[in-house]
Amino acid sequence: MAERVREKEKVEIQELLRRHPAEIAEILSALREDEAVELLRRLYLKRAAAAPLGEMEPEEAARLLAELNRDEAVRILSRMDPDDAVDLLAELPQDTVQDILRRLEEREAKELSELLSYKPDTAGGLMSPEVVALPADMTAQEAIEALRRAAEGAETVYYAYVVDEDRRLIGVLSLRDLVFTKPDTPIRDIMHTDVLTVPVDADVEEVARTFDKYNFLALPVVDKDGRLLGIVTVDDVIDVIRAEDTEDMYKLAGAPVEERVDTPWYRSLRLRLPWLYFNLLTAFLAASVVGAFEGVIAKVAALAIFMPVIAGQGGNAGMQTVTIVTRGIALGEVPKGKGWRLLGKELLLGICHGIVIGATVGAAAYLWKGNPYLGLVAFLAMMFNLVAAGAAGAVIPLTLRAMRLDPALASSIFLTTVTDTLGFFFLLGLGMLFVDKL
Repeated sequence: MAERVREKEKVEIQELLRRHPAEIAEILSALREDEAVELLRRLYLKRAAAAPLGEMEPEEAARLLAELNRDEAVRILSRMDPDDAVDLLAELPQDTVQDILRRLEEREAKELSELLSYKPDTAGGLMSPEVVALPADMTAQEAIEALRRAAEGAETVYYAYVVDEDRRLIGVLSLRDLVFTKPDTPIRDIMHTDVLTVPVDADVEEVARTFDKYNFLALPVVDKDGRLLGIVTVDDVIDVIRAEDTEDMYKLAGAPVEERVDTPWYRSLRLRLPWLYFNLLTAFLAASVVGAFEGVIAKVAALAIFMPVIAGQGGNAGMQTVTIVTRGIALGEVPKGKGWRLLGKELLLGICHGIVIGATVGAAAYLWKGNPYLGLVAFLAMMFNLVAAGAAGAVIPLTLRAMRLDPALASSIFLTTVTDTLGFFFLLGLGMLFVDKL
C-alpha cells in the first residue's frame, strides 16, 4: 500500500514539473500553508523549488520558506535569481537573514548583502547583478564564446555590455551585431556608445517610465562614477508597475495598502478602522456646516433635498480631476512649475461644468417648486461647488507632491471633505441670503 502511494506521488510530481514555474506558484498559493510547505519540500528534493518561489509574491514565498529547515532554505535561495532572492530575504526577520547569509557561500552572501543595502524602491533594489560585462579589447569571436559561458548564470543575454578596466560602462553590443561581424573584429569597433543607463539610486517609478518610453528589454544600472553594477529587466518593471498601480488605487480609495482579498477579517478590521475614523472626522466637519444653518433648513426644507445633489456632484467632478492629475504626475506628464497651467484648465472646466450642470439643477428646482429664487440658489451653489471641486482636484495632488508625499495619498478623502463642506456651505449660505424669497 505504501509503495503504491509513493508511486502515485512520484507520478504527480513529475506531471507538476512539466508545468511553468508561474503555474506551480499559483498552485502553491492556492493550497493550505501546511500542504504548500509539503509540496515545496517535494519540489526541493527535485531541485525545482527556486523558480516557483521566485514567481510568488515575496511575502508569501518568505512565509513558506520560513517553514522549511534552515539548510533547505539556504539551498533554495542559492538557486534563485539574486533579485528574487533579495526580495524574499527582505520579508524575513533580520536575525533569520543574517543566519542565512552566514550559511551561504561567501560569494553569494556578499552579492546578496550588497543588494540588500539598496533601498527596495530604487533601481539598486530592483536590479540583478548577473550581467554580461566584456572588456573592450575582446574580438567578436571571443565575445561570443564568453556569452556562451555566461548564458546559464546571466539574467539576460539580449545585450552584452562593454566596460573599461575600471568596469565603467562604455558601450553596448547586440547579439545581431556579434553574429554578423567578422570573428577577429574588436568589439570596440561595433559597440554602440550612446548607452541609456539607470542610476542605482533612481526611483522605481522613474525606471518604469524609462522602460515605457524606450521599450527596452533590459537597462544597465550604474553608480555615480558610471561603473556597471547590474541590469533591470522588463519583467521586474512589470511587477513594479503592477505594485505601484495597486498602491495608488488603494490610496485614492483611502484603503489600507497591506490588505488583500484573503486577509483575515480581524486584520482587515484593524487596517480599515483608522481610515474609517478619519472619514468620520471629516464627516463631522461637513455636518458642523449643516448645523450652523439649521435655522435656514427649518424655514426652507426644500434645501435639504438638494444638499446631497450639490455635494455628490462636486465629489464626482473632483474625483475625475484627482484621478487624471495623479496619473499625470505618476507618468511624469506634469513637470514641476507647470501646476498653475493645469489649475487654470481645471478652473475653466469647473466653470463650464458648473454652468451646464447648474442650469439643469436650477431648472429642475424651479419646475418642482415654481420658485425662481430656489432655482437660482441651486444653480449658483452647483456652479460654485463644481469650480471648487475642479480646483481642489488639481491642488490636492500637486500640494502633496510639493510636500514630497505620494499624490495618491488619500486624495479622495481630502477631496470629499472639500466638496461636502463647501457644497453645503454654498447651498445653505445662499439659501440664507434669499431666505425671504424662498
